[in-house]
Amino acid sequence: MKPAALLAATLLVLASSLHAADGDSKEWVEPMKKVHANFTGAKGTFAQFGDSITVTLAYWAPVQGGPKNMDADTTKAFDAVKKHMKPECWRDWRGDGYGSQSGQTIRWAHTNVDAWLKKHNPETALVMFGTNDLNGIDAKEYEQKTREVVEKCLKNGTVVILSTIPPRSGVVDKSKKFAEIVRQIGKDLKVPVIDYQAEILKRRPEDWDGTLAKFKEFKDVYQVPTLIAGDGVHPSNPQKFNDFSEESLKSNGYQLRNYLTLRGYADVVRDVLQAGKPK
Repeated sequence: MKPAALLAATLLVLASSLHAADGDSKEWVEPMKKVHANFTGAKGTFAQFGDSITVTLAYWAPVQGGPKNMDADTTKAFDAVKKHMKPECWRDWRGDGYGSQSGQTIRWAHTNVDAWLKKHNPETALVMFGTNDLNGIDAKEYEQKTREVVEKCLKNGTVVILSTIPPRSGVVDKSKKFAEIVRQIGKDLKVPVIDYQAEILKRRPEDWDGTLAKFKEFKDVYQVPTLIAGDGVHPSNPQKFNDFSEESLKSNGYQLRNYLTLRGYADVVRDVLQAGKPK
C-alpha cells in the first residue's frame, strides 16, 4: 500500500474508533429537542431503567460528591449535571418502583415502563437491559422490546439515553450482538447511545474479563483491577481505583460507567434540555 493510501486507511480506523468511543455524531439533538418540547413533568428528573448493574449504589450515586481527578471537560460536565438534575436522582430514584431491579430483563421493562412513566414522568431516562437477557432471550425479542420501551418513553416526552451492556464472560459473541442492536435502535430512533461495551473493549481489549487466571488471587470478585468483576458478569469496583483518573477508568468498571453516564447526560442537558426550541 502506498504511503498516502496507508495514511488514509489509518485515519479511517482512528475515526471509527473515536465514533465507537464517543457514542455518536449528535444527530439526535434536534429529534430529542422535539421530544422534549412535549415534556410535561418536572425538569431535572433523571430515571435509570436497568438491572443489578443499575440499581446498585456503586452506580451513579458516587458521582454526587464530585469524583477526584476529573479533567477540565469532565468538571464542566459535572457542573452542568449538578446544576440541572434534581438531587434525589443521584441516589433515591432506584428500585423496582423506579425501573431498576436485580435479575430483570427487557421483558420486565416492557411490562412496567408505562407505570414508571405515569408515576414519575422523568425528563430523561437512561435505559440499559440485556445482561440477564443473554441467558434466555433471543436477539429478535430483545430488539423488539427494547425498541418499544424507547418508543413509549419518547411518546411520553421523555428523552432517552440508551446504553450498550458490558461484555459478559462466556457469552461474548451474544453480548456483542445485543450491543449492536442497541446501537442500531439509537440510529433508527435518533436517541443518544452510551457505548459502554465499546469503551470496555477499547480500554482492556485483552484482559477485561475478571475470570481470567491472572486475577485469581483476588478473593473478592469486585476487587479485580480490570473492568468486569471476577464473576464475569458485573462491572468491577476495586476501591484502589475510585476516581476518574485514566488508570481508574481502565481498572474499575463502575467508575467507567459513572464517567460515561456523566459525560453522556451532560451532553443531553446542554444540547437538548437547556437548549432553544427545536428547528
